[in-house]
Amino acid sequence: MGVDKGDTEDAGWDVDPEDEQGAAVLAALGRQLRAWRESAGLRSADFGTAIGYGEDLVRKIEAGKRIPRPEYLDKADEVLRAGGRIAAMKADVEPIRYPKKVRDLAKLEARAVEVGVYSTHVVHGLLQISDHARALFEMRQPSYTQDEIERYTAARMARQSLFTRSPAPAISFVHEASALRRPIGGTAVWRRQLEHLLEVGRLRNVSLQVMPNSCETHAGMDGGIEILKFGDGTAVGRSEGAFNGRPVSDPKRLRILELRYGIIRAEALTPRESRDFIEELLGET
Repeated sequence: MGVDKGDTEDAGWDVDPEDEQGAAVLAALGRQLRAWRESAGLRSADFGTAIGYGEDLVRKIEAGKRIPRPEYLDKADEVLRAGGRIAAMKADVEPIRYPKKVRDLAKLEARAVEVGVYSTHVVHGLLQISDHARALFEMRQPSYTQDEIERYTAARMARQSLFTRSPAPAISFVHEASALRRPIGGTAVWRRQLEHLLEVGRLRNVSLQVMPNSCETHAGMDGGIEILKFGDGTAVGRSEGAFNGRPVSDPKRLRILELRYGIIRAEALTPRESRDFIEELLGET
């Protein structure tokens, strides 16, 4: 079976050089895959042909320098007759498919019992559909590689498991109206994005509000805010325009962010008014 470069590159992602945990997992995975292949008496080139990928990719994965996608491990399990033992490694690879900073954020979100978000320029990542997220990553400067775009998009989508978690956290969003008028990704993508906002806003544990451009007073002029509260009473927050944009967890600084966020929510349209606003935008597209 012929394999072109596109197939080879699409079968995995590069390893983040700063991700020591991920590198260790991939090194162990690579050694096991190589041992299985050699026990089967297959050269890397023959094995690559058998599973439909190039020899270069096989060597990179066995050297722990490339993150295999789930289908690669499924095919390897079938060809090497591993009886599900190679396919089972997908559970080990899944957490490291995404960049470390995204994994760290996802861990915090997974612990949160309450999430508060004020977003300024774009729809917040937890609310983005994949095509909208991909369009945002494609316009980043300096530009991302296609590999990075796909990896970051997948990571952003994975974080949205927060909405289906049980017990569900209480989540509130406030978005600037101007951010909801910018059709990033094109009209078709933007319609689906607005429809998704309405869908998520109907969840019982989610409050979605819009900050109108006509608001004369505004407590969020210093930038976006995110606050995560946990079951043990602790919390962490971050704001672009406070404390050098760094995460904070001490009560005094958190109170400042909570004060600003509380005022922002009070100044914004109510959830019902916000839903009407988004429906009106949808009718205009």
